[in-house]
Amino acid sequence: METIIIIVFLAGYLAITLEHNLKIDKLIPALAMMAILWAIIALAHLPVFEVNAELKQLEPSHLDEMLLHHLGKTAEILVFLLGAMTIVEIIDYFDGFATIKGYIKTTKKTKLLWLFSILAFILSAIIDNLTATIVLVTILQKVIKDRETRLWFAGLIIVNANAGGAWSPIGDVTTTMLWIANKVSAGQLVIHVLLPSIVCMLVPTFIVSKMKVFQGHIENNVSEIEAPASPHGATMLYLGLGSIVFVPFFKTITHLPPYVGMMLSLALVATFAEIYSSSKFSISNVDEESEAAAHHSPVHKALSKIELPSILFFLGILLAVAALESLGYLFNYAESMNAAIPNTDIVVMLLGIGSAIIDNVPLVAASMGMFSQSMDSPLWHFIAYSAGTGGSMLIIGSAAGVVAMGMEKIDFFWYLKKIAWLAFVGFAAGAVVFMLLRDFVIHA
Repeated sequence: METIIIIVFLAGYLAITLEHNLKIDKLIPALAMMAILWAIIALAHLPVFEVNAELKQLEPSHLDEMLLHHLGKTAEILVFLLGAMTIVEIIDYFDGFATIKGYIKTTKKTKLLWLFSILAFILSAIIDNLTATIVLVTILQKVIKDRETRLWFAGLIIVNANAGGAWSPIGDVTTTMLWIANKVSAGQLVIHVLLPSIVCMLVPTFIVSKMKVFQGHIENNVSEIEAPASPHGATMLYLGLGSIVFVPFFKTITHLPPYVGMMLSLALVATFAEIYSSSKFSISNVDEESEAAAHHSPVHKALSKIELPSILFFLGILLAVAALESLGYLFNYAESMNAAIPNTDIVVMLLGIGSAIIDNVPLVAASMGMFSQSMDSPLWHFIAYSAGTGGSMLIIGSAAGVVAMGMEKIDFFWYLKKIAWLAFVGFAAGAVVFMLLRDFVIHA
């Protein structure tokens, strides 16, 4: 039966990885794989286990209890992401991200490179690397007309957005997963991963800044970039970003799950959105009389634009990995891996390189079931760094890369030839800094 379960998981995983070739959205195999795995467990009456992190052993449990436990943990992540996505969409409704264009005052390519790189690094830490990439590539299309130059900029945005997301508990889905699962705390994650992430951003950016493609000036006049369409754009941008940053502080003070703070932030942003909007609309009561007004509500618009396919994909893949964890497979595989490769640094770096080939979400979900280290163990911080930045080595290795690929029609092999080595150099440099920081500074 173990062979059948592994075949189902690998088949689903392969379908997710090859979604662009199969022309099938990855949420479909993720949901199918999840349902089939749990159905096999139920029909075959397979024993399920809970990992005792303190004793580092498996303890028998009941199917209903384990499924409810994993559904609850997954729901925490999904509700958190729904809140963050809604806030971002409300900011976009007021054209708040157009405010960022006002910072672009130069036509020199090198200065633009550093400006976009720093913006990608900072924004991704707040609104996640995927959203930051969408925002910056959209601005890039308005600033730079030459496509070849724009592709280089887009490639560096991907690398730097992934680097920026790795050190923030709200910057990448994988770091959010580790944070919500109490594998890392917000403060310790920043202390351990911020400097390596900065190095991961600085090294490739510095290298390309010396290349010919980034010499000289861009052709168009950046001063012609339009101002935000809404007079409340800047206010909503700063309010939205501030409310998202508030969430880690809320968790630290109250010790409540992060999604509670995100819902409070969403309520605050939604309140101001409704005040600035001319419509009167209740999220919980949409009747025929308010239907016309609903079309003008920023909250309603934001909710209608949320990427539900991504939410369903996370539901499927996280519960599928949870099935393997409940059967004890991940725990046993971890024991075997530790015996074969005693150096966990090598294992984690291989995980980072692997995240460039396959999705980093299931990799991190699997690692959470494989390792039983305590909260804020350096292992978890290294996993956050490796999974977050390793995906930059291939354009299909991260959500930021995939969305930029679609927006700019970036060729896979162009990225492999031009950007992949830069991403690897940055990844390796940051990893070295992480290990030095861990061994000789923080834990000295």
